Amino acid sequence: MITLDQIQIRIAESIKQSNMTQTAIANALNIKQQTIACYLAGKAMPALDTLSNLCKLLDLDANYILCLTD
Repeated sequence: MITLDQIQIRIAESIKQSNMTQTAIANALNIKQQTIACYLAGKAMPALDTLSNLCKLLDLDANYILCLTD
């Protein structure tokens, strides 16, 4: 069974590995930098549209982020 914790970990790892600053990601997604910090800390999950745009921005496979593939 897939858990939110697993998804949060993959989101945080992907953001950290992107070599983009939190501010740059936030600006590209039109959200606050503090929101990105919450994603990294596992305190929040992106809305579906934000998750989709984050995947596009970071060239991520949504299936990987959602733990549907390894």
